[in-house]
Amino acid sequence: MAYIPRLKQEYKDKIVSALTEEFGYKNVMQVPKLKKIVISKGVGAAVADKKLIDHAVEELTKISGQKAVATLSKKDVASFKLRKGMPIGAKVTLRGEQMYEFLDRLITSALPRVRDFDGIKATGFDGRGNYNLGVTEQIIFPEIDIDKINRISGMDITFVTSADTDKEAQSLLTELGLPFQKN
Repeated sequence: MAYIPRLKQEYKDKIVSALTEEFGYKNVMQVPKLKKIVISKGVGAAVADKKLIDHAVEELTKISGQKAVATLSKKDVASFKLRKGMPIGAKVTLRGEQMYEFLDRLITSALPRVRDFDGIKATGFDGRGNYNLGVTEQIIFPEIDIDKINRISGMDITFVTSADTDKEAQSLLTELGLPFQKN
């Protein structure tokens, strides 16, 4: 039998019926689902030191379990000494099994390691059912060895859902286990 991630199985078994009951969907295909998770990291100091991009790509690869790619600047910015096509960040897009595995690790092991953690803010929705989460330190992930990093930096995690509204997306992400703050 093939391996199915815990959250994917839970989505099929419990979350679809819970969301159908909450929003009154008439068809299973109307129920919102998580399409992809994008983890991105901007490295502004990479203009001066090109090795920082390699470190960022390596860290995102360790965290996500999938090869990250360097992102390139789209235009020249003279005040930042930036040229078009220079690497200035790193990103990785997760779909399918790896997406659910990363989400499980984020919820169960990474977010509880944040200092003074009382939940994530519910203000990161964009109006179209997508959620953005900023992480200030990459050392909350157990895959990162604190002795081998050269500088502490943050990253952005974007959850792209098929939900039409922010309320549906928040219900989906809450059911998947993201700990939103209580008002």
